[in-house]
Amino acid sequence: MAAYSSSRRRQAVVSIIASIALMLAAGAGLARAQAQAPQNQTSPGSQTVAAATISQPPNVPAEGAGDSIPLGTSITMQNWQQYQQFMPEGMAAFFQGKYFWKMPSDVEMEVGPTVIHPLPKGYVEATEKYSGQVKVVELPDGGLTLTGYQGGIPFPNPAEPHRGWKVLANLWYRYLPHLIVDTYGQGCLVDRSGSVNCKAAQIVSRQLAYNTDPNTPATFPGSEGKFSTEWFMVLEPEQQRYTAFLTISYADPSKPEDTYLFLPSLRRYQAVSSSARCSPNQGTDSTQEDYRFGFNSNITELKADLIGEKKILALLDATVPNGEFPANYDMPLGWPKPSWGKWQVRDVYEISVSKIPSKAAGYCYGKRVMYVDKATFAPLWEDLYDSNLTLWRIFGLFMRTVDVPGIGPVNSTGSMVWAFWDVQHDHASFFIDPAPGHVFAVNEQAPKEYFDLARFSSAPGLNLIMR
Repeated sequence: MAAYSSSRRRQAVVSIIASIALMLAAGAGLARAQAQAPQNQTSPGSQTVAAATISQPPNVPAEGAGDSIPLGTSITMQNWQQYQQFMPEGMAAFFQGKYFWKMPSDVEMEVGPTVIHPLPKGYVEATEKYSGQVKVVELPDGGLTLTGYQGGIPFPNPAEPHRGWKVLANLWYRYLPHLIVDTYGQGCLVDRSGSVNCKAAQIVSRQLAYNTDPNTPATFPGSEGKFSTEWFMVLEPEQQRYTAFLTISYADPSKPEDTYLFLPSLRRYQAVSSSARCSPNQGTDSTQEDYRFGFNSNITELKADLIGEKKILALLDATVPNGEFPANYDMPLGWPKPSWGKWQVRDVYEISVSKIPSKAAGYCYGKRVMYVDKATFAPLWEDLYDSNLTLWRIFGLFMRTVDVPGIGPVNSTGSMVWAFWDVQHDHASFFIDPAPGHVFAVNEQAPKEYFDLARFSSAPGLNLIMR
């Protein structure tokens, strides 16, 4: 270590960060071993959310479920224009053939029933108890924050003023299991020639505050002030093994995240500048702004405008494909095959998210158009634009349902295949969670060693990796 000059050490850090940027995005996902939960036909219309009361009768027949697109309809290259109104802009662009990335000629998207899994009981109860006290606060720099949040949905019936930002805050505080252990997440890069390069990592994600899971403290002792952590360690390729990354976000949403990197060559961790959040590297099509299952930005530095409410096609309750990528993907686009599952017509909020003017200089995205599920407040699709407001990356999230202990089926845990298609530079990234044949666990299912807060949720814990 003494032989490292300061400049060489900084160069090594930058190189390592670049090589693992892809896998950090894969870290938002989960690995395998949970059977898909039973599905019952319901509808967004069966979920009534009021300021102080949430009513979610499970297994109620959908009010018009599938009426917008008849159940059993197969959307193909021959008939897609009939259903274009139910597509995000990026999905329609694939069908239109506007870019290098195009829908395969044999594409087939079968429409099934809309299935709404009830939100967890504890999360609903927290919404009913605390949402009435949550207030939006305008900041001097033009941003927004909130006060009074204690758990659940902060704005269960988002209304003006600041309606779009309230939807974004609901997305940030959407339900997630308090502990997610992914023993093997995989990410694969594809270039315009079809060459594939895959890597793998182990991920431990933990929510430390505002928890509503059964038999779980709202705030874990010793973690006061923190909201969540993500611990990430490279497994493959072997030459990067044990390189690890820890991100800490805080209960105060205005406080910037802290990020730490463990370098095996140095056998210690060090802080990493947050200025690299926008930097995709070595062909990666995601940034740290896209993590945390589709969105990981500081909500106090953003404005969010509500474009409207609509219905879109989304793939939920999907089956993660077996075999090594690109097996069981509709190539060359990498689109879901019919074997993944049936598409649903979901009610969404469409919002346009961008930095407030005082924070916009140098930011990677000119705007992020997000399609936010009304039932779960999870992002189902995103179209990402550059600083000139030209479409840059198309971001699809294809979700898998997980049976969470004591709660039931949840399809917004981060278990999914998520794909970025860069339409300006003609490459793509696919993150497969769970990777076939590997273990995934949430909450009480996780092996006991993952409950160690000091090891997996603090910077000094990184130094334990190679001991």
